[in-house]
Amino acid sequence: MFKSKLPHIGTTIFTTMSALAAEHGALNLSQGFPNFAADPELLGLLGTFSANGFNQYAPMAGVKELRDQLSLKTKKLYGAYYDPETEITITSGATEAIFAAIAATISAGDEVIVFEPAYDSYLPAIELCGGTPIYITLHYPHFEIDWDLVKSKISPKTKMIIVNTPHNPTGSVFSEDDLTALAKIVADRDIYLVGDEVYEHIIFDGLLHHSLCINTVLKEKSFICGSFGKTFHITGWKIGYCLAPKQLSVEFRKIHQYLTFSTFTPAQYALAKYLENENNYLSIPDFYQRKRDVFLDSIAGSGFEYIPSKGSFFQNLTYRNITNANDAEYATHLTKTVGVASIPISVFYHQKLDQKVLRFCFAKDDETLQKAGGILSKL
Repeated sequence: MFKSKLPHIGTTIFTTMSALAAEHGALNLSQGFPNFAADPELLGLLGTFSANGFNQYAPMAGVKELRDQLSLKTKKLYGAYYDPETEITITSGATEAIFAAIAATISAGDEVIVFEPAYDSYLPAIELCGGTPIYITLHYPHFEIDWDLVKSKISPKTKMIIVNTPHNPTGSVFSEDDLTALAKIVADRDIYLVGDEVYEHIIFDGLLHHSLCINTVLKEKSFICGSFGKTFHITGWKIGYCLAPKQLSVEFRKIHQYLTFSTFTPAQYALAKYLENENNYLSIPDFYQRKRDVFLDSIAGSGFEYIPSKGSFFQNLTYRNITNANDAEYATHLTKTVGVASIPISVFYHQKLDQKVLRFCFAKDDETLQKAGGILSKL
C-alpha cells in the first residue's frame, strides 16, 4: 500500500473556498489574488521580450538584468547590499523560495519556530524535511509576538524561525523593535531565518516595511523571500526570489536547481525593465490602501468589527456580534447563503483555534468590493 508522506494534508482551504464560491456564484474574497489587470506597460514588455526570442531556459540563478535590478532596489529601500551574482536567486514563486530555504537548512530532528496563524505552505515543507514545528500562538486582534516566550522556546534543536511581515493572514507588521528583539535571540546561536516578505510593498498608513535585511545580525542569517506576483498583480506568472548571504545562497541553489532549475524567461526580462521605474513599486502602498478603505467604508453599519489592516491585501473581520457559529461554519454559510466567500482564520492554526474571525481579500476591483460590502453591511 502506498504510504503518504503528508497523510494529514488535504486540499488547501484556498482551493476549497474558491471552488465553493464558484459553485454558488458568490463574490470571491477568499483566495488572495487580484481580479483586475496588471499594468499594460508590464504586459506589453512581456509580449515584446517573448516576440523577440527570449523564450528559452533562463540561467539557473535567474536573468542577470533582473538580479541587478533587485540588488539596486534592495540597497535603495533598505540600505542592504546583495551581490546579484552570488546572493540573489529568482524562483518560481515565493512558495518555491520558502520551500528551498527550509529544505536547504532543516534536517531530521531540527526544530522550526512557527508563529500561528501561519501561511499553509510552511508546515508541509518542515515535515517533508524531517523537522519539528514549534508553535507560538498569536491572538486576535493585534497578533503581537511575545519575544520572551519565543526565547523560552529556543532549544539546542532550534534551527530556524519563520517570520512573515507584512503578515498573511492577520495584516500585522513587524516594528524595528521586533527585529531588535529577534536579533538578540539568534545572535549567538546557530539559528537561521526565513523572511516571508511577499507583501513588502503592500503596507499602509505611513508605516515602513522593516525587512530582516535592515538588521545586520539578521541579514547574515536570513533567507528573504519575495514575490513579484503579489506586488504587480501577476500571481499567475509565479515569479519570486530569494535574497541570502553567499554561504546560504550556495545551499539554497542546490535545492532550487532540482525543484524548477529556472523560471519563466520572458517575464524575468519584462520585470527587469519594469523595475527601472521605481514609481512602479513605490506607488503600490497607496493603491492598496485605497482598496482597503473602499472595502471598510462599504461595510460601515454592519455587525462586523475590525482593526484596519496594516499590510498585505487582507482584512480580518470578527463576527462575534452576529453569531456564535465557528468560523469554518460561518464562512461556508456566507459563501452558500449570503454570497460572499472568505477564509476562516482557524485553518491557519494547527489546533484550528476559533476566534470568530474571517479573512477577506480586498485585492479586487472597486465594483466587487462595494458589492460585497453592501451584502455584508446588512448582517
